[in-house]
Amino acid sequence: MALLAATEWAEFSFAKESLRLSDSALSKQVSTLEDAGYVEVRKEGAGRRRRTKLRLTQRGRSAFEGHVAALRRIIEASVVPEQSA
Repeated sequence: MALLAATEWAEFSFAKESLRLSDSALSKQVSTLEDAGYVEVRKEGAGRRRRTKLRLTQRGRSAFEGHVAALRRIIEASVVPEQSA
């Protein structure tokens, strides 16, 4: 999700290499995110030139932003202010 949040579209091969996943492992993750309505998959070209592109949907982007905000709140709540000596 973070990788896709940083761009409009990402090629499957770029995501696979960046995340160091196998084709099948990334395909499973993408399918799960697509089923949830978080990722859109677009296949372009034909034959050996066929490329698969991925992008976050608006729903996916909102879910990711909500997750990041929740993590920030957890971090902020766990920071103990320094006491002066």
